[in-house]
Amino acid sequence: MKTATLGPAQRAEALARMAERELDILVVGGGVVGAGTALDAATRGLTTGLVEARDWASGTSSRSSKLIHGGLRYLEMLDFALVREALKERGLLLERLAPHLVKPVPFLYPLQHKGWERWYAGSGVALYDAMSVSSGHGRGLPVHRHLSQRRALRVAPCLKKEALVGALQYYDAQMDDARFVMTLVRTAAAYGAQVANRARVVGFLREGERVVGARVQDVEAGGEYEIRARQIVNATGVWTDDTQALIGERGQFHVRASKGIHLVVPKDRIHSTTGLILRTEKSVLFVIPWGRHWIIGTTDTDWDLDKAHPAASSADIDYLLEHVNSVLATPLTRDDVEGVYAGLRPLLAGESDATSKLSREHTVAHPVPGLVVVAGGKYTTYRVMAKDAVDEAVHALDQRVAECVTEDVPLVGAEGYKALWNARARTAARTGLHVARVEHLLNRYGSRAEELLELVVADPSLGEPLAAADDYLRAEVVYACTHEGARHLDDVLTRRTRISIETFDRGTRSAREVAELMAPALGWDTDRVEKEIAHYEKRVEAERESQRQPDDLTADAARLGAPDIVPS
Repeated sequence: MKTATLGPAQRAEALARMAERELDILVVGGGVVGAGTALDAATRGLTTGLVEARDWASGTSSRSSKLIHGGLRYLEMLDFALVREALKERGLLLERLAPHLVKPVPFLYPLQHKGWERWYAGSGVALYDAMSVSSGHGRGLPVHRHLSQRRALRVAPCLKKEALVGALQYYDAQMDDARFVMTLVRTAAAYGAQVANRARVVGFLREGERVVGARVQDVEAGGEYEIRARQIVNATGVWTDDTQALIGERGQFHVRASKGIHLVVPKDRIHSTTGLILRTEKSVLFVIPWGRHWIIGTTDTDWDLDKAHPAASSADIDYLLEHVNSVLATPLTRDDVEGVYAGLRPLLAGESDATSKLSREHTVAHPVPGLVVVAGGKYTTYRVMAKDAVDEAVHALDQRVAECVTEDVPLVGAEGYKALWNARARTAARTGLHVARVEHLLNRYGSRAEELLELVVADPSLGEPLAAADDYLRAEVVYACTHEGARHLDDVLTRRTRISIETFDRGTRSAREVAELMAPALGWDTDRVEKEIAHYEKRVEAERESQRQPDDLTADAARLGAPDIVPS
């Protein structure tokens, strides 16, 4: 595996190489499914390209609940196959594929009825644990336990005493979703895939009824490329129908967007040593540990407005606060909310009852020769979706192609991570960084943390934390540009780091320091630095304004008041 570096030079080279000769597979869409598909294809020995219109994971895949989970509530729907599949994937990620990125997280489920509820919920959680172990990859997580009311309040003192008669505690897993996708892309590139973000498909090439390639616009440098491929995989999530429309063919299914919003609050606002999972009238509500913060979510409402920038309205925020406050002894207020983000789930909406039932399932179709479409599903099962998409594409290739091997392909940073974790105190002594800083780097970059430490050795000022976001080192900003494909200030503050949702100022106080760190790596002059800062500040103000609006329509209009740094 070659070194996976996604800098400006590698991006330009990738676009040029994709246009030079016909690829076996061109993947459109740089979310978790598209990135996973590119990795699957590249590791089967296929010449592979991956293009994304905006930044890696800039859509749904950076705006999730940040959980890798089996979907406990799907057991109640008797969807055993989906739960079993997801639990296997959870175990693979924890144990083998990405132990540096995916971590166990405990959840407390408060019981509100004596007797029957403990039996009913306990049976479900016991089955969940049993299915995890039976998958062959679930022994790394503690099993569930039953708690009395007193013990539950000791674990989660934040809860009102009258909100529970007892509780269950069980484990799932979590990750930084945008970082995970970017790592998938780096891994695909390391195995030979040519990858480029800010590269928009504006049309498809046809020969008769067959799709034989795509016209791709470089939205950064200008210019257009014709990229030919024997098979194209459309993995554009909520944009599936829009991408499909470029070939002028009616799809076999449609993708409906469902909006989910999340709030981020500081750790000290909720006194608990465990996450919470609460029932609502529609679904479930999670309170998820997130470093020095909590993530609270989510909602589930239809969305048919702007897909690039779904907006959270005042009503959405009130809904989450009302539901979480129903169990908290000390209620949260608007003043406690550091960050808000909204994302769109791609749900399948078929033209018949048979396909509309799929919802959180995924499907793969071959609507016209040369084009495969994959849609639906959930983040946790991205690898299965990718496998199914490549399997479908391979059927149309006139050659023998190896089977999927991604079950055994660790992501960049996984190899050597555990050994470096064991040696973290030694690394701290060697570098002069506090051991907590070393742990932070290892849990974000795995064994590639050594590359960041080399930056600090070369320039000790990069070992200092950012002034207004001291969870992150200055080196991480530079590394995001040189190795992780960041092209704009928004990419770093929103996705390579999470400063935009982890600070009350939403990253505006960090904007200048970060932009000035990015400038040498990306060749920015003073005017460009000022433009990036001004754009980011306008984006934050537009988001704040949208969150003051009463409904989706007015929130969407307010959010669209800030134009993209690179026009669509």
